[in-house]
Amino acid sequence: MVRLFILLAAVQLVLFVLSLISCLSAARVRNAPRLVWVLVILLIPLLGPLAYFLWGRPLPAPEEGTVPRRRRAPAAPDDDPDFLRSVDTEQSRRDRETLAQWEKDLNNNQEPDKP
Repeated sequence: MVRLFILLAAVQLVLFVLSLISCLSAARVRNAPRLVWVLVILLIPLLGPLAYFLWGRPLPAPEEGTVPRRRRAPAAPDDDPDFLRSVDTEQSRRDRETLAQWEKDLNNNQEPDKP
């Protein structure tokens, strides 16, 4: 049991040191100012360093020529190209049907009445 505690203490110490070095050497941190992250790392054992690695560590810059890891979903339907394409297709179909009906009505009205 003592060995387990020694192992967990060593893991906690390594996480503490790595997160503190990472936080202080990073050009930018996410979700909070750097001072707040340093205080979280120092004052909340084990959970502070884990929180920094999960939410505070800066995202790596995308490499040149690679596709970004994830594409953000459109905020509104009118920003989504697939949605706009489907609306355009449906609207075009309805417009063609309406035009065909108008032409049919026009042709029926233009035909002379037969006696």
